[in-house]
Amino acid sequence: MKPFTIIAIVVFACVTVLQFIRFVLGWPILINGIAVPLWASAIVFVFSALLAVMLWRENRR
Repeated sequence: MKPFTIIAIVVFACVTVLQFIRFVLGWPILINGIAVPLWASAIVFVFSALLAVMLWRENRR
């Protein structure tokens, strides 16, 4: 396994977990006074999970 690939998988997995927790618990996020909607976390959750899984599957070969 390549070290960078492992680090990327871990980073994407952490982002996935944090976005899922934010979506479930409804944590508010303000960026420059503008509220980020919860549905944005759902999109980021799916996207980061897909990236983590694709990297993991590619790395297994």
